[in-house]
Amino acid sequence: MARLAIATRNAHKVDEIWAILESLLPHLHRDEVASALDLDAPSPVEDGVTFEANALIKARELAASTGLPALADDSGIAVDVLGGSPGVFSARWAGAHGGDAANLALLLDQLGDVPDEHRGAAFVCAAALVTPDGREFVEVGRMPGRVVRESRGAGGFGYDPIFVPDGYDVTTAELSPEDKNAISHRGAAFRAMAPHVAAVLT
Repeated sequence: MARLAIATRNAHKVDEIWAILESLLPHLHRDEVASALDLDAPSPVEDGVTFEANALIKARELAASTGLPALADDSGIAVDVLGGSPGVFSARWAGAHGGDAANLALLLDQLGDVPDEHRGAAFVCAAALVTPDGREFVEVGRMPGRVVRESRGAGGFGYDPIFVPDGYDVTTAELSPEDKNAISHRGAAFRAMAPHVAAVLT
């Protein structure tokens, strides 16, 4: 029986969040974690203008519809020369939500004439936990780096193939899942969130 709901229909994201939380929540088992898809939960309108606002919208809706503590995140890439865009519009930058290939192509085209030294960016993740009795927690993680000129690597998802973290010469799509989680924006946000989850589930 589910004890914790995760507000996503993206199987890659569920696996990534579980990989981050597993060692931090030893009393929680994988079969006690359900996604919004597993629970046939409604999809809320993500009309917040910040990552934090959208994460809370998703967590509140899932907690209300399932009666379970709900975890959600909203994340994306913020490019310096674009004033922090795509930001909250990262997943639908090219129009259709979740069109990774089109999103990548559009962003690379927009940055085509930008010199390497001005291609700084950061992945940002806001994680939210909402309980059915109304408690709310938010944690934010960042991974600074830069956007390269062509896709590299077959791992990860989203903008991973064109993002190189600071201190690395490979994209996040070329890192192992373990290495990516150790430095990622999502890893930082959910590691900070883990004590709140533990407290809510005890």
